[in-house]
Amino acid sequence: MSQKNPALKLIHDLWDDVSDPNFIWQVGALLVCLVLASLFANWWRRRHEEGAGRLSDASFRLAFPLTGMVLVGIAMLVLQNFTKVNLFRLALPLLGSMALVRIVVFVLRQAFPTAAWLTTWERIIVALVWGWLALYITDLAPYVIDALEQVNFPIGKQRVDLWMILHGLVTVFLTVVFALWVAGMIEARLMRFETVDSSLRMVGVRLAKSLLTVIAIFASLALVGIDMTALSVFTGALGVGLGFGLKNIASNYISGFIILLDRSIRLGNVIQVGADGGMVTQITTRYTVLRHPGGTEFIVPNDSLISGVVQNQTYSDSRLRLATTVGVAYNCDLDLAMRLMVEAAAAQLRVLADPGPKVFLTLFADSSINLELGFWIADPEEGRGNVTSDINIAIWRAFREHGIEIPFPQRDVRVVYEKSAVGPVSQESADQGKGVV
Repeated sequence: MSQKNPALKLIHDLWDDVSDPNFIWQVGALLVCLVLASLFANWWRRRHEEGAGRLSDASFRLAFPLTGMVLVGIAMLVLQNFTKVNLFRLALPLLGSMALVRIVVFVLRQAFPTAAWLTTWERIIVALVWGWLALYITDLAPYVIDALEQVNFPIGKQRVDLWMILHGLVTVFLTVVFALWVAGMIEARLMRFETVDSSLRMVGVRLAKSLLTVIAIFASLALVGIDMTALSVFTGALGVGLGFGLKNIASNYISGFIILLDRSIRLGNVIQVGADGGMVTQITTRYTVLRHPGGTEFIVPNDSLISGVVQNQTYSDSRLRLATTVGVAYNCDLDLAMRLMVEAAAAQLRVLADPGPKVFLTLFADSSINLELGFWIADPEEGRGNVTSDINIAIWRAFREHGIEIPFPQRDVRVVYEKSAVGPVSQESADQGKGVV
């Protein structure tokens, strides 16, 4: 029986080793290996913790189990000539499963960095890996697989069993996660290429994720042994459903690639779409995110950016002209007022010197002479109302120091009462009827 069941033989031999006085040497040597692996892992983390990057994070997670496997393997080779090493034979698969769990969780965290469900999935992955390891050690795995293979049903011309489905789900999950991790590494490298346009970099990232995901799904299904022709009917029906029911989503998806390829809208552009406007902070395959200087974010479908008119204030030049209007009294020094307005704008750090600020007389109004101050900024994404407000405050202070009046509308109204046909109006009534506003 022991010849047919190596796993049970290992457990039986390990149970016999417990009663052996030399078993303490196995326990001591294993503890020394684990302590040395832990010390090496801590030293490795302290030495490389400043190095940012995904490979550094992976090395932190794998330092302990991989080092432990190496040390346990060396100790097993050395001690097998002096004593039994069944405890080391059991420790090796346990350390290997720990490394596998940490690799899977690391890849998941890199593929989905903001996912909160990973905490729960990490426990599930640990339970599945260690549960399968327990089945393998007790040699119950073949019986479980045989029981799952007995549950089968036809799909097209091929019969599919429950074990094939579970095996396929695990394989697809692992390959897709690995593909997304590779796509994340490609994204990190592409984003470091400052010489390449941001839109082209986003196109590369989107294409890499899409192609790697599709390749991973087909490759995993082929590894499991599922004939892709069995899914032809399903994929055909799915294609028809996408064509009719999800045409808007498909249109937005294609529009997203068109926007990224023709580079009409880039990250950081300040655009206006109807009543919604702001800086482009994100371009996805379905929508584009605009962030208003007030903090509001607008999610605009990509199809609207292709089929409608978009006002791009920073398409070919990031410089933007702003203006503010001030009214001054008719009896003031007009040249002085215009010079003070130019100086108030030029004193602001965000206002460009070329082209410089300039004042125009726009209107001889009823109560004031209206002056328009035009100025240019190169960073509209930092906001427009704040710089205009700073200039207005500077103008008001300069006018107050130099005695330049900013008039407000005034009206003089006189009400004259004539003598009544009945008789003269009393002095008291006339006094009450007169007034100046």
